[in-house]
Order: sequence, then structure tokens, then C-alpha cells
Amino acid sequence: MTVQELREAWPVLKRQVFSLNVPWLESMAKRQRPKRDPFKVLISCILSLRTQDRTTATASERLFSIAPDVWKMSKMDIKDIERAIYPVGFYRVKARRIKEICERIIKDFDGRVPDTMEELLSLNGVGRKTANLVLTLGHNKDGICVDTHVHRITNRWGFVKTRTPYETEMALRQRLPRRYWHEINGLLVAFGQGVCKPISPHCTMCRISNYCKKIGVTRHR
Repeated sequence: MTVQELREAWPVLKRQVFSLNVPWLESMAKRQRPKRDPFKVLISCILSLRTQDRTTATASERLFSIAPDVWKMSKMDIKDIERAIYPVGFYRVKARRIKEICERIIKDFDGRVPDTMEELLSLNGVGRKTANLVLTLGHNKDGICVDTHVHRITNRWGFVKTRTPYETEMALRQRLPRRYWHEINGLLVAFGQGVCKPISPHCTMCRISNYCKKIGVTRHR
């Protein structure tokens, strides 16, 4: 897929994704506009790791109803955080991490979630995927969040040729026009879950199939 083909395919992709389930985190962030809350984006990202969307949504809402900001959450007992976020994956580890992150944000950043990649990555448990989501959804800054869907689909298209999500992010930063940076993760997560599945993708349902080189696809539906 060339850049020009991507430009042609993008509006078609967006129309198809409109009928699919957009990731809860994207929906939550959109509901906050124009006033964004990077703290809630950060905490929800941490809860979402290895956890289904529905579980993340209910756990996040439960936790924020008790502690809606970093100051109140930092004062919570770890056991109370555990009870609030259960049954997210690795909830005990995440409870300790959330407590630590809150204390660190207050101590080193005056209670404000940092807005640079370097500072976000200095928080224990925050990787590039989470940092990019906080930058784009929380701070409305440029970033490209690459998860397994973005990595798989952009390689399947033939838009990039990379081995790891990190390589994919770096390649997309070079090749993908900035106007698409904020949207690509939310679109391709929904698209990857509903249509462009890892094994036997629904190519007959895909409205941009004619643009896709189907790299690595051995069978499809």
C-alpha cells in the first residue's frame, strides 16, 4: 500500500469502523472533549493491559467514582484500589503500580501528568503504547500508538515492513502523514477485532481489500 492508496482507503476504512465497536478508551477520551483528562487516560490505559474492554470500563468507572483525581487516588490504600479494579488482569500488581505512579506524579510533576514521551516513560509500568495514548488522547499531542493490531495490519497492508511494534512506530513516524497519527490506533483496534483478524481475516467483508497486499495471509474468509 502506498501513501496515496492509504489516503484513498482512509475514509472508506473510517466508514466501515463506524459500524464496529470502537475501543472504550477512545470513547471515554472523546466524551471528555474539549476538556481532556490525561490522568484518567493514563490510569485507564494501565488497567486495560491484558484486560477486556468491558472489564476495563467498569473497573475504571468504579475507581474514578471513589478517587477522580491524582490527589485522592494517591491517598487510597492499595487494598482499596485492588477491590475497586478487580477483576482486571494482574489487579494486585496494577494496584501497587497505580499507587506508586500517583505518588510520583505529585512528588515530581506537581500533580500534573507529564506531556513528554521521556517523562511518561520514567513512570514505572508505562511503556510506549501507554505513553503515546496519553499524549494523543490526554494531551492532544502528536503520537502514534502501536499495539498488536496496528503492527499486524500495517504490515499486512504492505505499508511497512517491520518485525516489532517499536519498529512499526518508528516506520510510521517516517511514512504516515501526521493527520492520521491520532486516529490510527482506535481505527485499527476496532478493525482488527472485527474484520482484519490475526488468523483467517474477513477479507470478503473488508471494504479496503483491494488496497491490501495481504502480506502473510495464508487463508481468509
